[in-house]
Amino acid sequence: MKKFALIGAAGYIAPRHLKAIKQTENILCAACDPHDSVGILDSYFPLTNFFTSFERFERYIAKQNSNPETHLDYLTICSPNYLHDTHIRLGILNGMNVICEKPLVLFSNNLDLLEKNEEQTGKKVNTIMQLRYHPELIKLKKKLDAGENSKRHSVELKYITPRGSWYHNSWKGDSEKSGGIATNIGIHLFDLLIWLYGEVSGYKILQSEESKMRGTLELKNADVNWFLSIDRNDLPEEALANNKVSFRSLKADGENIEFSDGFTDLHTKVYQEILEGRGLGIKDARPSIELVYKLRNTK
Repeated sequence: MKKFALIGAAGYIAPRHLKAIKQTENILCAACDPHDSVGILDSYFPLTNFFTSFERFERYIAKQNSNPETHLDYLTICSPNYLHDTHIRLGILNGMNVICEKPLVLFSNNLDLLEKNEEQTGKKVNTIMQLRYHPELIKLKKKLDAGENSKRHSVELKYITPRGSWYHNSWKGDSEKSGGIATNIGIHLFDLLIWLYGEVSGYKILQSEESKMRGTLELKNADVNWFLSIDRNDLPEEALANNKVSFRSLKADGENIEFSDGFTDLHTKVYQEILEGRGLGIKDARPSIELVYKLRNTK
């Protein structure tokens, strides 16, 4: 049984991590969030030590990790994007492996220092790229690797996930803190495209607004048209007719690849892979982080 600490316990994504820690039969020893709306902890780990003060949380980790018998094994990071770099270093410099929500960082040059921290400590920074574990997308990857990538592919990607006014009034609506739509909404989709079709050789931005972005990508083996939106008005009729709250569409050479189902249930699989030593790390995350940085800084 591994001992976990978690930062960002009141956030939207935290319950998926709590569930994954529980389902992999590990224990959450401590959690931290400046907001105290964390009653969800009782559903998974009612004995967890909870802190609203980051400084007290940091001292707790340092104290626990000074004793081999109480040493914590993993720090799970569900905090706002702009804090990931700081919180990752908190974990690995205290002798813990890290599991960090995407994006690992907002600036790709921060990855260089984190790699040095890994070398110094022998600890691993793991990221959550759950789409790489989706059965339908694994099937597509195997098909491409078996020879389909010998030709150039035409790909269309759409992701529409409506958000209310709260979004724009939170850190997610501040591009300096979230990285904007391309980073906050699109990072795992761009990682998926690069994983499937190879490295980026070119890109264009065709539309860039606060609530939506559109562009093209030239990948090693594919030409991609992509569209990201948090505007409810962009939901297609088929989604509205079926009372769908979001819309995901990936068309490869005219064939629709269905990956909406199971999209939110993959964190436990990711944790299983990490705990078995097969987690995705900095090297895996770097290409998509470099891409979204360029996208949000391109007019």
